[in-house]
Amino acid sequence: MSFPKHFLWGTSVSAAQYEGAWNEGGKSPVLLDYATSGSPQKSYRTLHYLDENGNCQEKDFMITCHIPKGAKLVTFDDLHYTNHRAGDFYHRYKEDIALMKEMGFTTFNTSISWARIYPNGSEGGLNQEGVAFYRDVFTECRNAGIDPVITLYKYDEPIYFDLKYGGWSNRKMIDEFVLFATTCFKEYKDLVNKWITFNELNMLLASTINSVAGSDPSMNQERYEEVHNQMVAAARAVKKAHEINPDNKVGCMICGVCIYPLTCDPLDIMEAYRSFQDEFCYCADTMIRGEYPSFSTRVWKEKNVHLRISEEDKKDLKEGCADFLAFSYYMSFCKTTHKDDLMEGKGNVFQGAKNPYLQVSDWGWAVDPVGLKYFLHFLYDRYQKPLFDVENGLGAYDVISEDGRIHDAYRINYLRSHIQCMKEAVEEGVDLFGYTTWAGFDLVSASTGQMAKRYGFIYVDMDDEGNGDFHRLRKDSFYWYKKVIETNGEELD
Repeated sequence: MSFPKHFLWGTSVSAAQYEGAWNEGGKSPVLLDYATSGSPQKSYRTLHYLDENGNCQEKDFMITCHIPKGAKLVTFDDLHYTNHRAGDFYHRYKEDIALMKEMGFTTFNTSISWARIYPNGSEGGLNQEGVAFYRDVFTECRNAGIDPVITLYKYDEPIYFDLKYGGWSNRKMIDEFVLFATTCFKEYKDLVNKWITFNELNMLLASTINSVAGSDPSMNQERYEEVHNQMVAAARAVKKAHEINPDNKVGCMICGVCIYPLTCDPLDIMEAYRSFQDEFCYCADTMIRGEYPSFSTRVWKEKNVHLRISEEDKKDLKEGCADFLAFSYYMSFCKTTHKDDLMEGKGNVFQGAKNPYLQVSDWGWAVDPVGLKYFLHFLYDRYQKPLFDVENGLGAYDVISEDGRIHDAYRINYLRSHIQCMKEAVEEGVDLFGYTTWAGFDLVSASTGQMAKRYGFIYVDMDDEGNGDFHRLRKDSFYWYKKVIETNGEELD
């Protein structure tokens, strides 16, 4: 068989996008709780707040944005916040895990909301109600034969940290994260032995990479400081995890960015490779190899960044290398130096030229299964560490047919083609130990804040305006993926 005997099959969700119960169980707010929905035309959602004069303001929401100085985050009665209830996993996790068991999942990747465990940081103390909730979830998974892979951070630190420390550019966040991670490693030692530190850590750099180099030196400096502090925090967490349980495997997770040159012009080839260094390898090299790559000096010079890297930081990075490399993969881009040929290609946060050879999704993302095979080979050749494809899926509009079912052949076709190319890469020697789709259940899109952008095998009855009762409905893809798992990826038709 192509895939290893104990290959992990399952799906991924995140606490902020699927749990709901944003102010229940002792949880404190996170920034996503104050963001409304966007749309395919308006790429990013909107953050509403009161400025220092008490006037209502709004700005395009980015995962990396901060609360403006003097601002106050409040909710407005005339706005709908999709994250507040999301997919209601908090109240329905037993039902959802039963559906996972029915599909035959051997793993489930979700995140632990930091705001449920330490709602107000170390100062506010441990929230036992939050600890108990995740223990119940992981116990339910184990009872269903599901080996959970748990992400510690997925853009959902408590607002408290932004107000107290100003976010991740403050090194005090390192100690706060290590405390949070250590608590999780100890509390769930008997239930979880596969962890991911930071989700898509390189996403923090998107706003600086997509802008003109040097156009905003203060933002560049802040973003690279944030990334450095997160990588040091991750490395320290890896060491803690190994001390607490030698069987723990801890991975880093990077947003997959597969980049091609638009033309065979050597300058385009160099531009594509340089972009891949900046957008992916800068973080992955550091987390896997334990030190900044040689090209980082070029990056810092171009961005006018001056990092304060202590000897202790270097030691932590070297001693806390990730055990495996997890990544997301949805689409690919092209890069070119020929500005007349530049057609904007849409994607999660990184930007590039549109590939004329590829079709696109409803949201304009290029569909490129061959790119996944290329990407897998590139990563394994470069790092020689086990790989885990932790996010791959198709966001689309789903319609309930007259027969009461959702016939999502488009989703099946997307996943089939990607699994086939993944299978070929494994047959050709790539060490890939798991695959979790994004996402098994319809949830809130991180970028647009929509429920209408559906990824799941299971339909969740809730729309962008808050209408629905959250009932679950199996789509055609549910039965297809069940068969894929039963045959360990051999039966894809």
